Formats: sequence, structure tokens, C-alpha cells
Amino acid sequence: MKISVKKATLIKRYKRFLADVTLPNGDEITMHCANTGAMTGCATPNDTVWYSTSDNVKRKYPNSWEFSITQQNHWICVNTIRANHLVEEAIAQNLISDFSGHTNLRREVKYGEENSKIDFLLKDKNGVNTYIEVKSATLLEDEKGYFPDAVTTRGQKHLRELISMVESGERAILFFAVLHSGIRSVQPAKHIDPKYTALLEEAYQKGVELIAYGANFQLNGAECTVELRNKIPVNVT
Repeated sequence: MKISVKKATLIKRYKRFLADVTLPNGDEITMHCANTGAMTGCATPNDTVWYSTSDNVKRKYPNSWEFSITQQNHWICVNTIRANHLVEEAIAQNLISDFSGHTNLRREVKYGEENSKIDFLLKDKNGVNTYIEVKSATLLEDEKGYFPDAVTTRGQKHLRELISMVESGERAILFFAVLHSGIRSVQPAKHIDPKYTALLEEAYQKGVELIAYGANFQLNGAECTVELRNKIPVNVT
């Protein structure tokens, strides 16, 4: 994935969807932040921000916060909308061996008993379905990656749905798109959401597959290239 970006310095993130930044010329602007999480460690004042600009004249805030570079020189994709795009791109380019052999990909398919939509539904040549739920992981603490960064009742629902798919004989996968260059492994954040952790452990024990891939970030002038290439461990216990 290639994104045209411009540089700024973070002042603060607030009201969940807004961030104030300082441009290189000293001007201050407000931009959109497409991230509903706590963004712990991802929104420190004075971090470098890279943002994109929409040509949609109807947008109140045409600029969108895409990436941060922390003061520890870690790259973070803070725009969680990009996670699904990156996973789909990696599947299409056969960069994820766990998904090789699929013949059909569908997005946002309704399924389950709790009125859910699966991020991706793959079907292989034998007609076997694979349900893939994508989560963006950006929380780094004590050199370890965690998910979630806030209590997530929605995420708990998704785990229940994946468990149901496995119990009905389907293949189900929880896929962590790790969008923080400092994260080398992922584990459930028991200290943040113990219920989610318990459900994740149950899902794993019942056959839900846990897969995590880390992102590579490359900046070339005013264009940032991001790809999911490195498989990293998921530690359940």
C-alpha cells in the first residue's frame, strides 16, 4: 500500500476523532483521526505525524492522520481503517501462506447469531470457508505487544462468533495486523480487558487460529509504503 503523506508535529489528540498538529511553517491545523481506541503510546505530544489529504471538498477536516514516528523512532499506523486494506492486499499478493489456495474473497459478510459481519470470507477450491476477523494492534508496553488497548465489547462478540464458526465445522481466524514497528509479539491485554483475554484463550483452545503479521514501513519522499510481511508470534498464555 502506498500513501501520499505530509509531515507535521503532534500537539494533541482529543474527542477521539480529532488531532491538532503544527505544520513545518508553524501553522496549526486540526485533522481527522480514524482511530476509536485509546491509542496508548501512539499519540504523544511532539511525535512526528504523517498525514494524507482528501480531495473531497465536502469533508470538514480534509486531512487524515495516517502515521506517527515516536521519539523512540518507532513507526505506527494510527489509521485503523488501513488494517483491512493491508490484509486484503497481502492475501491478493500471496504474502500470507496461511491463506494460500483460496479461490474467492468476500468482504463484510453477514454471519453468526449476534448480527455480525466478518471482515473477510475466503473459500478454497474445495469449497471450504475461512472466516477472518482482523484486529489492528498498536499497543507496546515493556517491549511486548498487546490487544486490545481498551475494553472492547465488540471484540468480545467477535470472539464468540468465531468460536461458533469453529464449532459448526468451519475454519475461523483472528488476524492481528501489527501496525507498530516496535512490536515483536502479540498477546491479550489481560490488565486492560480480562473478559476479552478469557474469551481469546477459550477461542484458541476450541480451534480458532491466531495469526499475526507485522508491518514494514518505508518512506520515499512524500510517499509511504506499508506492507504486511513478517509473521510474528501470538502468545496466548
